[in-house]
Amino acid sequence: MEFKPLIKKARKGDKDALLQLIMAQQADYYKLAYVYMKNKEDALDALQDMIIILYRNIYNLKKEESFYSWSKTILVNCCKNKLRNKNKTTSLDQATEEAVDGVYTGSEDRIVLEKHLSGLRDIHQEVIRLRYFLDMEYEAIAELLKIPLGTVKSRLNNGMKQLKESFGGDIDGE
Repeated sequence: MEFKPLIKKARKGDKDALLQLIMAQQADYYKLAYVYMKNKEDALDALQDMIIILYRNIYNLKKEESFYSWSKTILVNCCKNKLRNKNKTTSLDQATEEAVDGVYTGSEDRIVLEKHLSGLRDIHQEVIRLRYFLDMEYEAIAELLKIPLGTVKSRLNNGMKQLKESFGGDIDGE
């Protein structure tokens, strides 16, 4: 599917073209929102917020080839805003009941992993989830979060060290 003509139409106010663009990547959007929100309803709410923002601001898009990275950045910001506004923590039971296909394996493993991840700072959880749950490349994470590549690697390294310590494992294999 060629996206540039759809993006041009969407920039001119064509709602159907924007909807087609979003639907073409709906699974990726949902997985990304779910990683942040940890439940179906909140992930869908964040997606809805993203769609509204995209529709209102698509004329600000400078490069058509950047549409998906731009829209994913908006989605991440919507998720963070929702989490900040609700100031809530999702219970482990709720998070594990509605896991995204392919993101987690085995309910017992999910519970243990979520417990240990929740002990990390948000910045470390974020890069670990994007890298290992969504299999994103370092460069894509840096672009999405608008941080330097070195910062992504540093956060990932520090987060993984803390996660290993949390599990009671050796850090350097000693």
